[in-house]
Amino acid sequence: MKYSMLIAGTIAALGMAACERPTVVTPATTVVAVPGPAGATGATGATGAPAEKGATGATGSTGAAGSTGATGYTGATGSTGADGQRGKTGDTIVVVPAR
Repeated sequence: MKYSMLIAGTIAALGMAACERPTVVTPATTVVAVPGPAGATGATGATGAPAEKGATGATGSTGAAGSTGATGYTGATGSTGADGQRGKTGDTIVVVPAR
């Protein structure tokens, strides 16, 4: 029984492989147009007229410099802060972090 299943599987695999045929694709033929020989060279064109020189324009004058602005006023001095209390001696504070 053990070998009969193996042989049947091999025969089935070979039978399926024999049925597969590759598809042959033939390329389509394309027509390429080939150009003919070149024609005769045309006649040379006429020479153009020389360009005219532009007129020289006058340069404008430089504008006047602006005046300097006035200096601003100095602000008032702020008041002096209140004096703090003199420190006390003898107290010790220990901070223990919470767990």
